[in-house]
Amino acid sequence: MTALLEYLHQTEPATPVDVLVRRGNEGLLAGHPHVRSILIWDKKYRKYAALWDLLGQIRAAKYGRVVTLQRFASTGFLTAFSKAKERIGFAKNPLSRFFTRRVPHQIGNGVHEVTRNLRLLNEELGMRNEQLRTDNNSSFLIPDSSSNKAPLYLPRLYPSAADEAAVAPYAESGPYICIAPTSVWFTKQYPEAKWLELLAALPQHVAVYLLGGPPDVAACERLAAASGRTNVVSIAGKIGLLASAALMRGAIMNYVNDSAPMHLCSAVGAPVTAIFCSTVPAFGFGPLAPVSFVVETREPLACKPCGLHGHGACPLGHFRCAYGIELGQLLESVSS
Repeated sequence: MTALLEYLHQTEPATPVDVLVRRGNEGLLAGHPHVRSILIWDKKYRKYAALWDLLGQIRAAKYGRVVTLQRFASTGFLTAFSKAKERIGFAKNPLSRFFTRRVPHQIGNGVHEVTRNLRLLNEELGMRNEQLRTDNNSSFLIPDSSSNKAPLYLPRLYPSAADEAAVAPYAESGPYICIAPTSVWFTKQYPEAKWLELLAALPQHVAVYLLGGPPDVAACERLAAASGRTNVVSIAGKIGLLASAALMRGAIMNYVNDSAPMHLCSAVGAPVTAIFCSTVPAFGFGPLAPVSFVVETREPLACKPCGLHGHGACPLGHFRCAYGIELGQLLESVSS
């Protein structure tokens, strides 16, 4: 979504933009220079009553344009009945018949989700976005110097000075690698035994920081203890998402699953090695950082991918899409 904020800032700098997020994600946009205010939906407390309250808040604001990037009825409801003059979303949304503009959304054709989202606001830009070569810079607005094509907009987050200060003790201690070893989905998560293989093979003089949120503390602490290395440190649950992004930006390499930390890397230009177990980059959610590596098993598996989001367990019981990934594939990104 943040790529759209970059696009709107360049094309409509005088237009204020508010963003609706689920409670728990508001910290990602704290201090964002292109966001006027953040609306929060608390799905865990009075879920549907809170949704109704949000609709009243949205109507009272008298927005000229409401755009939903989701394909779920909840945000479709807020968009469809917002009373905004322009109501935009994907045709797959159950309430899209009430939108003023419906845009196709197709997964599996290799088009990145950023491009699909950009098509909501500018279909021509979205169509051309995938064709451009990236040459990253600090603005994350990437012109193609070889032609007059439209620029490529990438996601971007803005860690604050406080975020930078929170990770300074880790970042200033010498060269380091970050690993975000967990995922909400079992079949998206590289197995603990395989992470331990990687930790044993990484350069011994390089510190390794294990990242995650409060639900990941136990897994990260267990991994750090099992590694037998004194310079493998779990900081899961100790820093926020933006601070994690700031720390990842300064790493030699970041090893992540097909999960949120991969997108944090894209949004701050951090080097990343993304491990895809049951899913595939062709779904359109791969890394966009200027230094990006995608690692998958080289074994042709008829069962991969087994789903868009992953499963609580391997449907066939073997999880070869994860165990088939070789250690050398992961080490290539730190030796190249």
